[in-house]
Amino acid sequence: MTISMYAASVPVFRQMLGSLADLLSKAEAHVLERKIEPAALLQARLYPDMFPLVRQVQIASDFAKSVSARLAGVDVPAYDDTEQSFDELKARVAKTLAFIGGLDAAAFAGSEQREIVLRPGTPKERTLDGQSYLLHYGLPQFFFHVTTVYALLRHNGVEIGKRDYMGAY
Repeated sequence: MTISMYAASVPVFRQMLGSLADLLSKAEAHVLERKIEPAALLQARLYPDMFPLVRQVQIASDFAKSVSARLAGVDVPAYDDTEQSFDELKARVAKTLAFIGGLDAAAFAGSEQREIVLRPGTPKERTLDGQSYLLHYGLPQFFFHVTTVYALLRHNGVEIGKRDYMGAY
């Protein structure tokens, strides 16, 4: 039995974006309960050369929407990266969930062979087939940023565990 490109992507993104939204809610409750300035978590980094939590969430949502859009053969929606609060980040995640939830599974048919061009017109341009793009680039990138959000929150004392990371499945 084979798995469709839709089944290997959109439900996975939906599960983990739901988890990400819940993690952000727990982080927000954490700062409120402990009277911590929200920016302490929102701008937290695991190491100085890494992006802060805000940017990790933005990039995770970017990968979910862009990978799904490219595989479905539709335009990737552009989001402004202006979020500075937990509510704004949760709204971005919700917007991403709404976008990918509105994609027709039939649009993914044949996408394993669809040519995906990364960074077109630049020296870093790379062309992949849809299956390689999803399995070897898109999903690993997405999981890296979701995992980094989890690690940032856990490192900063938010009481979360593996069940929180996994979300509802």
